[in-house]
Amino acid sequence: QVQLVESGGGLVQPGGSLTLTCVASGFPFRQSGMSWYRQRPGEGRELVAQIGDVGFTTDYLDAVKGRFRIARNNGLNTLYLEMTKLTPEDTAVYFCKRNNYQNWGRGTQVTVSS
Repeated sequence: QVQLVESGGGLVQPGGSLTLTCVASGFPFRQSGMSWYRQRPGEGRELVAQIGDVGFTTDYLDAVKGRFRIARNNGLNTLYLEMTKLTPEDTAVYFCKRNNYQNWGRGTQVTVSS
């Protein structure tokens, strides 16, 4: 059974930082491209960042380039999203996803507010 469990969200002030974590199980993580998506209030899900199976290739939403970094530890079956210089526009529920499959976690809430 595929499981993706996100954590690390919370309330942070503008300009602050958070690191999200997604622990994966039930599929060959080290052979899978992975992504982070977010869903802002009243909007659909958007792709924030993705990473290849060995971590050499990454891609980012323009709005987060230079502020967010996606990373993975295949030995721990874990995906990360390091977020810096957060703004209120980053407020969303963040989800990890296995690429090319409809496997989603339940998400973790990130709220950026003073």
